[in-house]
Order: sequence, then C-alpha cells, then structure tokens
Amino acid sequence: MNAGLLIELIELDARVVAASVTILMDTAASQLTRLLQGTVNVISEAELQSKLETGRPLRVKLGLDPTASDLHLGHAVVLRTLRRFQDEGHIAVLIVGDFTARVGDPTGKSTTRPQLTEAQVDVAAETYIQQVTQVLDPDPAKLEVRRNSEWLAQMGLAEILQLTSHATVSQMLARNDFSQRHQDGVPISITEFMYPLLQGWDSVMVTADVELGGTDQLFNLLMGRQLQKDERQVQQVVVTTPILVGLNGPDLDGPKMSKSLGNYVGISEPSNDQFGKIMSIPDLLINTYAQYATGWLQATIDEFVAERADQSLHPNAAKRRVAAAVCELYHGVGAGEAAEQEFNRVHKQHDRPAEIPVFQLLAEHGEALTIAKVLTLSGLATSNREATRLIGEGGVKLDGSTVQTDESVPRKDFQGRVLQVGRRRWVQLS
Repeated sequence: MNAGLLIELIELDARVVAASVTILMDTAASQLTRLLQGTVNVISEAELQSKLETGRPLRVKLGLDPTASDLHLGHAVVLRTLRRFQDEGHIAVLIVGDFTARVGDPTGKSTTRPQLTEAQVDVAAETYIQQVTQVLDPDPAKLEVRRNSEWLAQMGLAEILQLTSHATVSQMLARNDFSQRHQDGVPISITEFMYPLLQGWDSVMVTADVELGGTDQLFNLLMGRQLQKDERQVQQVVVTTPILVGLNGPDLDGPKMSKSLGNYVGISEPSNDQFGKIMSIPDLLINTYAQYATGWLQATIDEFVAERADQSLHPNAAKRRVAAAVCELYHGVGAGEAAEQEFNRVHKQHDRPAEIPVFQLLAEHGEALTIAKVLTLSGLATSNREATRLIGEGGVKLDGSTVQTDESVPRKDFQGRVLQVGRRRWVQLS
C-alpha cells in the first residue's frame, strides 16, 4: 500500500469516527430533552448528557418503600419518568425498600415515624411489584427489581459504623425537616439519621448511573452521590420530579397525595372510582393533574393549558378530560368514556352505580351492630371515630335515607341493604 492511499484511509477513518461522535452527541441531546420532560432538579445536565453520549444503557435507579398497599398517581409521576428512560433503551433498577421501610423515611415528617413490621412490609412489597408493571416495561432486559434487604440486612456492626462515618451531624441537621424539628425541640432518633445513608448505600450496591425521586428526596439522592464518590464510583446523576398535590389540596403547595391522608387516586383502583375522585379536585389543580397524571405528550398538555387560559375549555369539561385520560391510561381505551357515563348516571341522574361492591356481615361480627361499626368493617370508614364523624355530618345513607343516629341494629336487618358514604362510596350488605 503506498503512503498516499494510507493517508487517505486514515483521514477517512477519522471522518467516520467524527461523524459517529456527532451522531451520538445529537442523539444524546435529543434524548436529554425527552427524558427531562416535567422534571425539576437535574444534578447535573452536563453529566447526564456525557453519560448518554457513551451510547451504553444507563442504570437508572428508583427506590420505593412499601409502606402502604397501593401505588397512587403521586408515585406514578416518577414512575413515568423512569418509563421514559426505559423507552430510550436504558435499564430501570427498581429498589423495593423492604429494609428501609422498616426504618421509616423521615422526609417531611414532623415526628418520628412508627416502624413497620417485616410482615407488613412484605405484604405491601408484593403489591408494589405487581402494580409497577402498569407503568414500567416488565421486560427483564429493561427492568431489574431488587430488595434492599439483600445487602442492608446482612451488614454487621462494623459495616454500619463505617457507613455512619460518611456523614456528620451538622450535615444531617442541614435538612429542612431535621433542622426545624431540632429548633422546635422535637426528638430526632439516630435511626432517622441513618435513613439517608441506607438509601445512598443502595446506589453504591447497584452502581446507579442516575437516581430518580420526588423533590422531597433531594437530600437523600445527593447522599447517594456522596457515598459513590467516597467508594470511588462514578457519581450518579440526580433527577427529581414534582410532588403531586392530593385531591383536596387547598393550593399548589400541598398536602401531597398520600394514602394515609385519604387524598389519593390508586393506579389499580376501578376506573369509576378514579374518574369520580378526579372530578372532585379543586379547579386550581386541573393543569397540574394534566401535566403529571395523564401521561399526555407535552404538546397535548400545552394545547390543553392554552384552551383553559383563553377560557374556551370550561373547568368541568377540563376535569372530565383529565379524568378520562387517567382511566384510559390504567384501564385501556374506552375506560374513560364508560367511567364518564357511569359518573353522569350516579351524579346527574342520582341513580345507584351499576356495580356495587358486596360486603358480607358474619356471625363473628356480632348479632347486633351499630352503623358506625358496619362502616368500619366494610371499609367505608377507616375507624369508628371517622364513621361517627361521617354520620354526624349527614354524609351516610342507608337505602337512600340519611342516617340520623348511630343506634345498634340486629345484623340480619342489614342484609340486602345498601350503605352509602358521600357520592362515591357504596356497599351492598349481605
């Protein structure tokens, strides 16, 4: 081969390499735009783009502590961001915090959170794993599910003490919730100080490239970066998503959606319940739910917001559109229209729902029961106290008649009757 031909080949190779690098950079930049739709903090965009430019699948971590039995639309905000990473060819690493759930995440808490038992956590963990596939791609090549008890439950005292050496008390007290509690003289347990370290150690153990979480998780996510640096790993990029305000939120600042507060929409709830709950949100939350609960593309969201801004879309119609979108997202095409028809039948025509859950009163419940007790047993109320309050407020009906007093009634007299709380909760007694 003569020298001139060799030089031409070398120059050709250089042009091919340069073109490949340019394509990778362009692809990474366009990916970045799609991946970060609707996110809040990114630490940092430059690091994320650099990781994307490598062309390899990134390991994108999300930790969920199974502290309740149902995932709701608040969880789905960050889950849908994780799904976008999967759709771009990356690996979702879902950490089911079966160990950290027993410790209790202190984030946003004004008091020490009660610890859950291993049995309670295991039940909720199985439910979480089943429900996440309603949002995430379950393909094993795209989804890795790990329980953090794999490594955290195995740590000995020496390893725990070594882990605590990575953070200082002053660093922990820099957290807003800890500093406020400290100023107010509210006790903070050492266990709570451990939580960010345990969550951060998860990132080390799965060598996360990216970690996702709500904005309230920023401190914990940054702890993961710190621990990875201390362990000489490449630091994860931190990406946060907004906190979805609960159904009865008086303003855009909260309180956040939570099962414990009863202001949630479960992703596995029947479509009729989902539709009815979303129709109850205040008008000021409509755009927020359109942005974070519907799964719409940004162009559709922008068009929806513009229609509301020029008042061509009435708030009631806007809520119906959002509610129908949520139903179809989790129950398939046609679910939104069917749920809207049922909503109209019950709330406009004041008919009973077409399908009412059945609850059987058993001998073990007693020969005579108060209505408050039946409300609690059937799940229409979370406690006797709440049941009594609902009755006092006139929010309970038995066969369409408002319950005035909470007197004891023979169990057999309840059979075949319909108990109702508000406009959305019904049960057929048997």
